[in-house]
Amino acid sequence: MQQKVKNRWLIAAAAVGIHLSIGSVYAWSVFTKPITSQFGWELSSVQLTFSIAILFLGLSAAFLGHYVEKHGPRKAGILSSIFFGVGITGSGLAISMESLPLLYICYGVLGGIGLGVGYITPVSTLVKWFPDRRGLATGLAIMGFGFASMIAGPIIQALIESVGIANTFFILGIIYFVVMFASAQYLAPPPQGWVPAGYSAQASEGQKQIKKDLCQLTANEAVKTRRFYWLWLMLFINVTCGIAIISVASPMAQEIAGMSVGMAATMVGLNGLFNGAGRIGWASLSDYIGRANTYTAFFAIQIVLFFLLPNLTIQALFMIAMFIIMTCYGGGFSSIPAYIGDLFGTKQLGAIHGYILTAWAAAGLAGPIFAAWVREKTGSYTGTLSVFVAMFVVALVISLIVRLDIKKLKEEAKRKENAVELAS
Repeated sequence: MQQKVKNRWLIAAAAVGIHLSIGSVYAWSVFTKPITSQFGWELSSVQLTFSIAILFLGLSAAFLGHYVEKHGPRKAGILSSIFFGVGITGSGLAISMESLPLLYICYGVLGGIGLGVGYITPVSTLVKWFPDRRGLATGLAIMGFGFASMIAGPIIQALIESVGIANTFFILGIIYFVVMFASAQYLAPPPQGWVPAGYSAQASEGQKQIKKDLCQLTANEAVKTRRFYWLWLMLFINVTCGIAIISVASPMAQEIAGMSVGMAATMVGLNGLFNGAGRIGWASLSDYIGRANTYTAFFAIQIVLFFLLPNLTIQALFMIAMFIIMTCYGGGFSSIPAYIGDLFGTKQLGAIHGYILTAWAAAGLAGPIFAAWVREKTGSYTGTLSVFVAMFVVALVISLIVRLDIKKLKEEAKRKENAVELAS
């Protein structure tokens, strides 16, 4: 009996459902003021909750990546829904008990673990379902993560005003659990050897060129290669500089471009829109221009913009520069899974992606702290931006070095093909 093949676009929809849920973590700032006002806790102490969640996102993605590969996306998705649902609901209990440590454990640790597993599970699955459009597929899911705060922010605000902070967590925890659990039920890898309808025919007729993965490595094999660490460093630099800019976007806009508080807040809101748009836009473009060219473009563009930013006193130009930077920031996240597939294959893509995401955890801690420290030491944001320009130059050089590895791997693959042809 022939196995019924699932609809890959419904797989993509299920992935978006999970990412829209876990991406609400980016709306954490909506909770900070009500929580500090109600309990008198320090703002830095409340903000630490978000940092813990991002830290455990990276750690759980790294340590549970093998779980995703071993047990499949459905079980991994269910595990994510349990951790995230319990974490958010438990945060309501922490608020009811007025316990900051319990909030750290529930939202930060449990929610963060749910975040990490939920982030890599659908992405690694989609890469396998879309061999013809890897960038588009991963961009769709990760776009959901980027746009989530825009959707969740106003809803959280309305709920806090109508039912209070604790009940908001209870309601959201239940909703997120249901959405994620239901979405996980449809997730599954494609059957062995599956390709999209017409894909092979188009390739044989010369209408479409099938790009072969350079190799098929396990996660433990991948971490022994140089290119793994090149990818890690590129993501780390892109995220460090991006998160740092996000964390100080409003005061920087007021200081450099002379924006009012209201206009700076509007710009910050629109940053989320361009962050999300960049995820789908750049990832889709990478299918056509290649992942190596995409990353080189990220860094070349940002070197210019970060260099110009301290002198962009015209508000419209400052905002345009910020929006382009946000697209590069979002695009870095969405293009990395497809790049991993190109360089290491799809054998253990989820586990490799998990290891790479430790760069996000490290950057989430380093970026905002570094930006604040330089601002305190120098008295302006110009020094911070100059350091970021230097970091992007390093990233640009790395993006060019990776090409040498790619060229070498292609030559090796060609030699093997020629040897097989001669032998046959």
